[in-house]
Amino acid sequence: MDFLSLLDISFFLLVAFGALVGIIFGAIPGMTATMAVAVCLPLTYALGLNHGLALLLGLYVGGISGGMVPAVLLNIPGTPSSITTTFDGYPMAQKGEGERALRVCVIASVIGGLVSAAILFLFAPLLADFSIKFSYVEKFLIILLALSVIASLSSNMLIGIFSGVLGIWLSLIGDYSTTDGGNGKTRLMFDFMEPYLFEGFSLLPVLIGIFGISTILLEAEKGVRSELSSSRMVIGKAAGVLSLFKGRLTNLVRSSFIGTFVGMLPGVGGSAASVLAYTQEKNLARDSSQMGKGAPQGLIASESANNALTGGALIPLLSLGIPGDSTTAVLIGAFTLQGIQVGPLFIPENADTWYVMIVALVFANFVMFFLMFFAIKHIAKVVMVPKHILYPIIVMMCVVGAYAINYGIMFDVWTLLIFGVFGWLIQKIGLEVAPLIIGFILGSQAEVYFVKSLESAGTLSTFFTKSPIAVVLWLLILASVVFSVVMSLKSRAKGRQEVLS
Repeated sequence: MDFLSLLDISFFLLVAFGALVGIIFGAIPGMTATMAVAVCLPLTYALGLNHGLALLLGLYVGGISGGMVPAVLLNIPGTPSSITTTFDGYPMAQKGEGERALRVCVIASVIGGLVSAAILFLFAPLLADFSIKFSYVEKFLIILLALSVIASLSSNMLIGIFSGVLGIWLSLIGDYSTTDGGNGKTRLMFDFMEPYLFEGFSLLPVLIGIFGISTILLEAEKGVRSELSSSRMVIGKAAGVLSLFKGRLTNLVRSSFIGTFVGMLPGVGGSAASVLAYTQEKNLARDSSQMGKGAPQGLIASESANNALTGGALIPLLSLGIPGDSTTAVLIGAFTLQGIQVGPLFIPENADTWYVMIVALVFANFVMFFLMFFAIKHIAKVVMVPKHILYPIIVMMCVVGAYAINYGIMFDVWTLLIFGVFGWLIQKIGLEVAPLIIGFILGSQAEVYFVKSLESAGTLSTFFTKSPIAVVLWLLILASVVFSVVMSLKSRAKGRQEVLS
């Protein structure tokens, strides 16, 4: 129980501060939990690992939850994961039940977050113990499975694959180290770039650029006009909130488990979790006729699922070293700053940090609940923050953070700007950000595991015959590809039927 000595007052204050800032980011349309974590990432260097994680996990929980505010009041998803919250939240607000809808969302959110934290605490160590036995072959196939799942669940499988491969290619720029089986020479660059890219692009400026600067550029395209000019913000009454949960425990628990499971799938994201939970409730509910017209069960399904994502996404990160979503991909930067590598050995070698993370996650959910349940009328006002004031401050924080991360290297600022514009461009042409960034994070590891596997076996057949685990992983990879093809064919068939009708 040595970790208890790490839980001082500053630890809990950082969690609470992170949750509050995350709620504000999530409540402002265009901002996301990922952006909040990316912008505040450089602060963790001065705080140390445990206190830094306290801040970031608070931001994560608060950012996911804050998206419910504009979803209910403005019919604008504050975060991608709150899109299904608009289906029933905004109709309730139009009926004068905006505050009641928000409080239903808050209760569902805290239940989903706590369920996922319990599952994280129980299953991440078991998965880590199991994955310790993996050889280079199984580690390579795990990464290949993660990338195939991301691609198969993208809007278009080929686009998802291309985005992931592009991320891998970017991760290979730089010195091909002899310790990784290489020749010690630089690659994938011109000679004049060697002084700047000998060690490749620094991870943290890349993350801040793609999730910070590119988001600002995308929002700037829309102009700084307030969404409130075209929408009416209605708070309304909040009486009888708890009675709306009567008879809906099954929906609450099922949606929480769905969100946790989807969170475990690399790169899928909260929007998929909330859509799946909402769809399941609509299919299984005794009376689903009111869903989409202001039904509380729709809010319960959506918000419990997207908040359960937080614990679920941390499971593959801490046990396998594979980020579950874009926000946990940014969290890798916090570990990188402290010189710690996440993966199968993280939990047994950093037991105190593991328990600290669980405490921070649980406490962040309670802070989020009390802040939003009892002060929702005041928090709702953050949607009116002028963007022409907010965005320059965020850009300044991004630039200062990128410059300071590696002790004042100016090329990191250029990396920030390059990937900010690059992130804006790839989203404009329709590429997927999640496969690209996870490919960037995992690409160099995949190369090392692939080369080491060939060095030890000398033949490609080892990837198929190394162990029963390898066979199972290949079957899972095949299943993800087949699933994508089947879903694509169904989508095309549905499109043809709509055209014919």
